Amino acid sequence: MGRWERALDAAGVHDPGLRADYGRQRQQVARYKREVTLAAGLLLPDRTVPHVIAAAAFMHRTDTLLDSGPLAERRAASARWQRSVAESLAAGRTDDPELRPLLNSVAAHPALRDRALDFLAATDADLDFAGFATEEEYQDYVDGYSLPGFMVVAGLLGPDGDQAAFRAACRTYIDAAQRLDFVNDLAEDLAEGRLTIPEQTLREYGVTRADLEGGRDLPAVRALLGDLLDRADRTLAEGRAVVALVPAVHRPMVRCLLGVDALVSAAARVDPGALLRRSASPAKPAALRLLAREYLRARRLRG
Repeated sequence: MGRWERALDAAGVHDPGLRADYGRQRQQVARYKREVTLAAGLLLPDRTVPHVIAAAAFMHRTDTLLDSGPLAERRAASARWQRSVAESLAAGRTDDPELRPLLNSVAAHPALRDRALDFLAATDADLDFAGFATEEEYQDYVDGYSLPGFMVVAGLLGPDGDQAAFRAACRTYIDAAQRLDFVNDLAEDLAEGRLTIPEQTLREYGVTRADLEGGRDLPAVRALLGDLLDRADRTLAEGRAVVALVPAVHRPMVRCLLGVDALVSAAARVDPGALLRRSASPAKPAALRLLAREYLRARRLRG
């Protein structure tokens, strides 16, 4: 029996059709987040893996609807999806293979229901995105969209019962991760007409949108990007407090997530000007060492 089949058994997923639904979602998540799928399978307890896959697939499906096509079509598709999810969760059943794993995982982890609905309620923040005038508007976006999205999956890794302290630590972490993503994905976002650096910050460095869109590798642009990476790193260091707030068996996975972000930041710093053309990727040897180290820790915890 393979690792995935053991995970489905451990999670209590025995129905053949439902197992196939989870399997399809695992393939979907692997296509866009192969590293996360691999890490989850190696680092998390078997019983947790299918539920994390279902939560990640739900987030991906929602994000895809927000990102695909003209705004009017995206808004309509998002509204239909929100209704479908809300009605399915209220009824406790669905014929939609995209939602069956989510509903089954909600039955196993009831708090996932509210986190999924919170994320759906936050999607307008992304649909209506028109850039940030100030740092405060960026922070509002983190509160209104990034954090609810992150908690869909992260809540499954947090402590049982009251998660207030855990959520606060997640807020610090996702501030760092979102800022890092915005810097690292700068070229891709600009190509799609999205400027994710606050206008206030651009003015502070004497950088214009035209400078960024034109790929002008100027000293001021490098200083701007370096400062944004510095901010992300400082907040990421504070966000490490989240590790102590999760059960011991989930810490290897959480440390891996934090470690990957640190590697991405390090890769971006090698040549900040290159971010105007492409995203930076973690060095593969370092990423493999990180995964191997946390895998050994996970094995020791599982005995």
